[in-house]
Amino acid sequence: MRYSLPALKDLLRSPLLPSWLLIALLPFGRSAELATGLCVIGCLLALRREPGVLRADPGIRLLLVLLACYIGAALISAFTAVMPGKSWSTVLGLLRYVPLGAYACYAMRGQLQVRGFYFAVAAVIAFWVLDAWMQMLTGWSLRGHAEPERISGLFGADDPKLGPTLAVLSPFALWAAREQWQRPGLIVGLGLLLGPVMLSGSRAAWIGFGLVALVFLWREAGSLPRFAVACAIAAAVLLAAGGLAWKTSTRFDARMQRTLTALGGSEQAINQATTGRLDIWRNSLAMIAAHPVTGVGVRDFRYAYPQFAPANDHFMVAENCGDGVGACHPHQLVLEILTETGVVGLLLWLTGVVFAWRAWRRVGKVGRETAFPVSLALVAMLFPLNTHLAFYSAWWGLLFAWLLGLWCATLCAAGKETRHGP
Repeated sequence: MRYSLPALKDLLRSPLLPSWLLIALLPFGRSAELATGLCVIGCLLALRREPGVLRADPGIRLLLVLLACYIGAALISAFTAVMPGKSWSTVLGLLRYVPLGAYACYAMRGQLQVRGFYFAVAAVIAFWVLDAWMQMLTGWSLRGHAEPERISGLFGADDPKLGPTLAVLSPFALWAAREQWQRPGLIVGLGLLLGPVMLSGSRAAWIGFGLVALVFLWREAGSLPRFAVACAIAAAVLLAAGGLAWKTSTRFDARMQRTLTALGGSEQAINQATTGRLDIWRNSLAMIAAHPVTGVGVRDFRYAYPQFAPANDHFMVAENCGDGVGACHPHQLVLEILTETGVVGLLLWLTGVVFAWRAWRRVGKVGRETAFPVSLALVAMLFPLNTHLAFYSAWWGLLFAWLLGLWCATLCAAGKETRHGP
């Protein structure tokens, strides 16, 4: 089914505006919290108009279970945290994700509205990509100049989150391109996204976007032989694009030179290529051994780091992270969970994964197809064989909670009856 782009005007007048507004404001620091506040107001209005609607919504019930695992891991860790004030304030801040996701579940009333929302998010991503291409070609975007080693687009030169965010949200843009312009649209979409992701300088973004591209190629191919051919063509295009970027872009060249130092084989070479990640991960393992049950406390990694790092640690001598000295977070999802929330936290996260998997299987083919772009975005975000931003941070955590709420909403949208919004 094709979706009329002019119908997006209706979306701006719909109850989904706060959820759409969050992603539009995401590159501008904490301004996205405005949308979170609007979702809280929306939930209050929904409860006033239909007192039992939130309790009866299957998407909200699923969301509450998943957020109970996510927030519960942080809550338990706060009781034994090395910096209790920071952990408890983080836990309180996480509670705002409940109305954020609940409002999305309430406002998503059917597949047609879900599709319109997807197109709206894709339009936002398209604007980011257009601005990023302008910065690639001229050195400037609407938010100013680029860093020497990477482009940053609308996020600004001091915020290198463009690459990881584009990789995670790329399924929305690719889905919309495929729906609107069929296979040629998907091919063009992949090409337009590839440039900013490559020149963002984030290797985590390269892996995440590669995973997304592989899933879309598999869906298009429909069989293993066709998939193999599609992968071979994609690999050839990627090599050609990488070679061109290597020869013409000083930013990409600088990033690749650093990455290739890992071929030296020594621990020092690998550590340099990964920007000191080996130091972080080694110290993370020491923290886990010292605090195995409930961790050092959610968001307390930076405060515990100096106790476990040697005096010549890369981040102790070269980096200053906010109001603590050392690395800010483990840069890897599993290590973040184990370090900050311990084995108890990891078990809660795994419990959430089991509940999510069962819900995904239970809704059937129509529900899974409806939720496909959000599902793939979450897979790209949570893919464990990668480096990650901090999932309990104010920014990345907000994006994660937004996607989680949308996933619960879209997964259950196919079975909902149309009802009036607030």
